[in-house]
Amino acid sequence: MGRRPSEKKKRESQQNGIADPESNGQGKIRKKEYEAEIFNLQVELVKLQEWVKATSARIVILFEGRDAAGKGGIIKRIMERVSPRIFRVAALPAPTEREKTELHAQRYIEQLPAGGEVVIFDRSWYNRAGVEYVMGFCTAEEHRQFLRDCPTFEGYLVSQGIILLKYWLEVSKKEQHKRFLARIKDPSKRWKLSPMDLESHRRWYDYSRARDLMLAATDTAASPWYIVRSDDKKRARLNCIAHMLSSIPYEEMPYRLPKLPPRQKRKGYVEPKQQHRSVPQVW
Repeated sequence: MGRRPSEKKKRESQQNGIADPESNGQGKIRKKEYEAEIFNLQVELVKLQEWVKATSARIVILFEGRDAAGKGGIIKRIMERVSPRIFRVAALPAPTEREKTELHAQRYIEQLPAGGEVVIFDRSWYNRAGVEYVMGFCTAEEHRQFLRDCPTFEGYLVSQGIILLKYWLEVSKKEQHKRFLARIKDPSKRWKLSPMDLESHRRWYDYSRARDLMLAATDTAASPWYIVRSDDKKRARLNCIAHMLSSIPYEEMPYRLPKLPPRQKRKGYVEPKQQHRSVPQVW
């Protein structure tokens, strides 16, 4: 039986975010085990892809969470072995001046899938409930209207046959701080740390209050939120992708192994003696 968390750890968990359930005492997952499990899940994602294509299904997957919560890592593992013609990531930049005058959901609606597509939102219309609200990019009334209208909007999507999955990645205060420091020190990760990220570090509790309001208003039976504990990145990826697959009623489609046709005959073809520029063989 796993070790039960101490009362102190329970209190810290509640202070840092949503109260965590009882721990089963698992340690870090081994790299070899993780790679084997993630490969198995990616094989299932390919099966899902074939089902989506064959049935013209429409799937929307939202990933939300604090900065450095691990959204990009999960999305990367989902996309590694599937076709970008079927799976598409929507990561919209800040709205233009024109877009600021549109309906809030308008530019996100343009990204919704057609039949046979899966769209993954790396942040979504829920920006209105998070960064826009906390940083003052929308008014209190606009925020209130969003929380009121969002369940209706999502209910409409579901009623039209779209499969909608919403994931909130929950990272602890300590782990987020650690990841921000790693981004500062690692030249390959510095691009991930924006002024907004730095401000989110300072405004931890403002974002906590915004998250609480969002979950209370938009966690509905038609479009529920699923919380992904993401301090352990590897377990978060495995748990989230496994849940995603279990939430979609896909079936493995019949597959006939193709036979490679023989090469055509040379018929006098000769490689031309032309000189071309080549990439230097450094390795």
